[in-house]
Amino acid sequence: MNVRPLHDRIIIQRLEEGEQNVGGIIIPDTAKEKPQQGKVIATGTGKVRDDGTRQLPDVKAGDLILFGKYSGQEIKLDGEDYLIVREDEVLGVIEDGEMKKKK
Repeated sequence: MNVRPLHDRIIIQRLEEGEQNVGGIIIPDTAKEKPQQGKVIATGTGKVRDDGTRQLPDVKAGDLILFGKYSGQEIKLDGEDYLIVREDEVLGVIEDGEMKKKK
């Protein structure tokens, strides 16, 4: 992917959740909620403060993060779906995300 987000924007790839099964009924894809977890693919250079200095992003490529249900703008690059959000829309970083994925 040859896209670099500007300023304090972040490109995220949503993490797919397992198939939802409620009481033995499989929920179709159209009724499922979109996951609110994702992997940071790329970050911008950071937000420009009032004094002209740049505040570096708190997240980096590869971080697993949580974001709001209606955050960002959906985009499609190279046939893949991504989400582009401002850094202040990120709710948190999943610190032990790599450990949970391996189990």
